Amino acid sequence: MPLISPEEYESLSPAQAIELQKQLREQIQIEPLEKPIQTIAGADISFNKYEDTVYAGIIVLSFPGLQEVAKATVISKATFPYIPGLLSFREIPSLLKAWELLSVKPDLMVLDGQGIAHPRRLGIATHFGLVTGTPALGCAKSLLIGKYETLPEAAGSTSLLYDQSEVIGAALRTKFKVNPVFISPGHKINLEQSLEIMKQCNSGYRIPEPTRKAHLLVNQIRTQNMGDKRSTQLGLF
Repeated sequence: MPLISPEEYESLSPAQAIELQKQLREQIQIEPLEKPIQTIAGADISFNKYEDTVYAGIIVLSFPGLQEVAKATVISKATFPYIPGLLSFREIPSLLKAWELLSVKPDLMVLDGQGIAHPRRLGIATHFGLVTGTPALGCAKSLLIGKYETLPEAAGSTSLLYDQSEVIGAALRTKFKVNPVFISPGHKINLEQSLEIMKQCNSGYRIPEPTRKAHLLVNQIRTQNMGDKRSTQLGLF
């Protein structure tokens, strides 16, 4: 099947989406960054359970200072079903709308999810990097695929993540004795740089700052939107 734009993802069957993932996989570039980064962005999605409303947000930070530079949020509808392994088809269209609204495009994107640490090597970070042509990495709170050795308890400890004999990412402990996050390169960056940059984005929380701030941003707009709806229903506006 020919490659299609994210605006057309709603027309795909699950089998067609998997075929598209296989085609996109051939375009992945896991390689060193072309230039030092001055801005880094976090991206995240928030949903209300049993609803198809999508709250998408991207926040751009200076690097290494991690001060806010720009942000954009979008409220839209998910048009692709919730299917494990194909979640990027549900989330990418909304994230791209937020991307288009950004006044400053970042040098590197960090997405709340996987890069190549995915059964078909096409997690949300890889998918987003490919469709935007932007360096991207995944920072996931949970393991999707692969195995790793037990980490030392110290913050900054890492353990490579393997799918059989292939290195697809790494577990990174960001706080003493706290469960690790899972880092995997998405596109136009390698694993070593992905880990080093995420370590520099550690500000004492389990989740590194780009995706932590993106998570706060999308939950803020979701909560605000729900409050506005309630106020309208009550006749307060």
